Amino acid sequence: MVKRRAKPSPADAKPPLIPYMKGLLPSLNPTERLIAECVLADPERAISSSIAQLKDAAGASVGAIVGFCRRVGLKGFADFKIALARDLAQSGLPAGGAQQDGSLFEDVFRFHGQSLTETLRINSQESFERVAHALERARRIEFFSIGLSYSVAYTAYCKFLLLGLSATAHFDSHIQLINATQLKSGDLAFGISVSGTTRETVQCMQVAKAKGATTVCLTNAMKSTITLCSDHSLYASPGEIKYFQAPLASRVTQLAVIDALFVFLALKHKNRTAERLQQSAEELQKRR
Repeated sequence: MVKRRAKPSPADAKPPLIPYMKGLLPSLNPTERLIAECVLADPERAISSSIAQLKDAAGASVGAIVGFCRRVGLKGFADFKIALARDLAQSGLPAGGAQQDGSLFEDVFRFHGQSLTETLRINSQESFERVAHALERARRIEFFSIGLSYSVAYTAYCKFLLLGLSATAHFDSHIQLINATQLKSGDLAFGISVSGTTRETVQCMQVAKAKGATTVCLTNAMKSTITLCSDHSLYASPGEIKYFQAPLASRVTQLAVIDALFVFLALKHKNRTAERLQQSAEELQKRR
């Protein structure tokens, strides 16, 4: 009897290498970060380089490069170059060091487009569906986020409210922590943090998990602190516009993830959603 080879589970599937390296940057040690930044600056050059050439370019030892390859889930440098070449071919995107023709405004829009493409590639359909089903089943959804990420949390709260989900997003971090202590099994805590290490947000997630709530995070940093206390993790492209340090693209990609969840749930219950939207529109029309 011939045994069929089992398909790899979604959890076993390796994410695209370039977005994965970007997402790992905050958690890498200084030497690993030098290697990653050297590769990300010009992936095409890294593909054509020998390990000795990469050693000289990154200022790291051969052993450190091999260790870095294993850190990203590959056996060695040869496998790393194959994975990098495959990623560039599948993405159809220019290398990180490539110069683009056009104005500054065009570069910003082009960068946002690239970030959205990377975000789609780095999250599997199964990951989106698991989070969507968890949201749908939750008795209560509590969003935890502060600073610039709060605008994303508030937008998510408004959208899910249109679907009839019991969602809440408080601005004050102290109130968020109080709400976290009141969550229990059947509730869902949704934390949003670009760095994945925002102390207030991570603390709320840890408390919610300890209380038995399902925990979901949306972050731009893989293997960050918030992912350790999350049952499900979704990732936004970790790239930033290089003209300054404000991570503007992260807001766009985070909002795209929220929109994807909203549309999935809206279409799953199309008639119910249409009825709710119609009722809301009728009442809002009276204010005009």
